[in-house]
Amino acid sequence: MLKIGYKIAPEQFPPSELLQQVIAAEQAGFESIDASDHFHPWSEEGQACFVWSWLGAAAARTNTIELGTGLTCPILRYNPAIIAQAAATVSSLAGGRTYLGVGTGEALSEYSITLKWPTYDKRQARMIEAIELIRKLWTGEKISFDGSYYRTKKAKLYTLPKNEIPIYISSLVPESAYVAGYYGDGLLTVGGKESLDKCKQILSQFEKGAMDAGRYIEKMPKAIEINVEYGVDIEEAVENRKKFWAGAKVHALYLNKIYTPEMSAQNGKVVSTEHIRKSGCFSENPDKQIEFVKKFIDIGFTHVYVHSAASDQIAFIKAYGRDVLPALKEK
Repeated sequence: MLKIGYKIAPEQFPPSELLQQVIAAEQAGFESIDASDHFHPWSEEGQACFVWSWLGAAAARTNTIELGTGLTCPILRYNPAIIAQAAATVSSLAGGRTYLGVGTGEALSEYSITLKWPTYDKRQARMIEAIELIRKLWTGEKISFDGSYYRTKKAKLYTLPKNEIPIYISSLVPESAYVAGYYGDGLLTVGGKESLDKCKQILSQFEKGAMDAGRYIEKMPKAIEINVEYGVDIEEAVENRKKFWAGAKVHALYLNKIYTPEMSAQNGKVVSTEHIRKSGCFSENPDKQIEFVKKFIDIGFTHVYVHSAASDQIAFIKAYGRDVLPALKEK
């Protein structure tokens, strides 16, 4: 079940470059990608394409690599019925190599165009209801849905998915992982050098939720994004992380009404170079890279997505695919 994946970063690169990256990732041996879905990037200097258009292009230009969102927020700027249709279309184009990653989102992508930002508990309740509606629509039946937040009347998807699309629910803290296990088909989280204990707690709560829901935990994907740099200018990559990604490193972004890239960048000013260096494995030693990834596999993760912020992503993909992936796939 182990899959080593590659993080697609629309926050940093334009869609044409992202397309070349996913093609290169498939050729290098990566088995899956996760692609962010944002209206705004984390930084004023970043990018933010419409990821569903891009996923359609990626489906048409690749043959084997799994495609999914890491993640999309199906509750405010989107009606969940539209997400159901979008994911079904990608699945149809990709011949079934699709999953859907969902979460409660951040004001950066939601408040700016809806002027809505409910409390976390209310967003979580919306997400749970959205998942229910999405699954009903994927059956191809005419769905009249009367929920607390969403309503449909004989809504039907006429282009159905080619696979039973698993829904991964994002969890950044143990407190939300139970919900991911209870309502989701899989888990998506993030981790670093100093977060193994927290990752273990997240996995434990996820498994508890799955068991309480009567799910077969052994078959449920448990995915994590981790930061790595290899085969590239590491100093430049660290600076790119400060430039494009620092805002996402501070948990306040996911709770407070931080809704512009400028506000996100201000939120990230407290993130130091040293903090970034401690967040992942930035090394030209392939053995260290293998050891780093293996730590997450050993505690129970089945899908590992590596994220590089290097300017030259193709160089990273080729080097990692040549020197690191073969050894990981043997383990």
